[in-house]
Amino acid sequence: MTFTPEAIDLLIEARWIAQVEPDSVLENHALAVRDGRIVAILPISEARDRYQPDQRLALDRHILIPGLVNLHTHAAMALMRGMADDLPLMDWLHKRIWPAEATHLSAQFVLDGTRLACTEMLRGGITCFNDMYFFPEAAATAASEFGMRAALGITTLEFPNPYANDADDYLSKGLAVRERWRDRLLTTFCLAPHASYTVSDATFERILILSEQLGLPVHCHVHETRQEIDEAKQRDGRPPLARLHRLGLLGPNFIGVHGVHLTDEEIDLLAATGSHIAHCPTSNLKLASGFAPVAKMQRRGINIGLGTDGAASNNRLDLFGEMRLAALLAKGTSGDAAALPARQALRMATLNGATALGLGHEIGSLTPGKAADLCAVDLGCLENRPCFDPVSHLVHVAGRESVSHVWVAGKCCVDDKKLCEHPANHLDSAIALWQNSLEVCWNI
Repeated sequence: MTFTPEAIDLLIEARWIAQVEPDSVLENHALAVRDGRIVAILPISEARDRYQPDQRLALDRHILIPGLVNLHTHAAMALMRGMADDLPLMDWLHKRIWPAEATHLSAQFVLDGTRLACTEMLRGGITCFNDMYFFPEAAATAASEFGMRAALGITTLEFPNPYANDADDYLSKGLAVRERWRDRLLTTFCLAPHASYTVSDATFERILILSEQLGLPVHCHVHETRQEIDEAKQRDGRPPLARLHRLGLLGPNFIGVHGVHLTDEEIDLLAATGSHIAHCPTSNLKLASGFAPVAKMQRRGINIGLGTDGAASNNRLDLFGEMRLAALLAKGTSGDAAALPARQALRMATLNGATALGLGHEIGSLTPGKAADLCAVDLGCLENRPCFDPVSHLVHVAGRESVSHVWVAGKCCVDDKKLCEHPANHLDSAIALWQNSLEVCWNI
């Protein structure tokens, strides 16, 4: 009887494959993809006998990992990269960012800014981002152009800007966009109340009802600075986290962004409620917000993902940098060199972020049946050698410049470091126009 190889779309043969879950690194294995999903992971010799791929890619000096998940960003703010440096958070917001948005924010600004962010994120191995910004339909359009997976925030504030007039307007516009995009496989949505100091109890209560009715995560800045906490105690008689708990927001659908200043009791509360944290170490340092107690949160079993925050406060959308910095800060602040080992840092940048978004069944690990969101990293150059532990190298040696290939749902988005899709919108010209407009207005 003649054996007929099984037809598949893609077979990737890699020096190493880091599955994340299970927590294993396989050597000289291949990953098979059909119809956008992982079919199998098996030794290369067996894969060659078993499958007949439309495309076979040999990556004999690479490690193949899940696509990275950016759990918190403001993508369109890539157009504000570096325009408000060296300021604490509240001055950064009140004196530069919010006035700039009042003047320049528009659907076109968000479209061009998100396009810019997508080019940077994809080339750095990020296949999914959780966004908190305005004009979400423009952001959805940009992500779709590049074939990226996006969880788009229905961002909500009490005060007006060029996008919406009040909290009801933010919510109604965001929900309408969700309805128009709900059948897109790569586009999901979150409810995104900005912070305790910009959202009222009544709005939080409505957001909780919507979250429960629609099954949407809630994505909110919390305990980012001591000033935020002190002002909340004066205004509300309690810190922001206690207020959110009283209102019923904490739970498996809640993603707290930053969580820099947390007491042991507050960490216990997050753990007991099953809440998630989006850890943004670079932004926390650049805005002088402080050091999040990641080692303590880890020990309590809190699910922690990694975010870049926006390029206006980072100034890079680089999860390789966030993995390394998160690992180093956890060790340095805890006094424990074993805190946050490389495999845990990789998990934070992949499966933990996917889990927080309710996408852990679909992405975040290289498991047969999941979507083929993949990133190949070249560890063969002299700067990355010798290599004794490829996952350690991912976190502590390699950078986003080592990313060679990226796939989202089996579709190649980056091929040999080149973007496969580039919208015909003259992005270079658009960036130059926005930079000129911001320079003229703000005398940068």
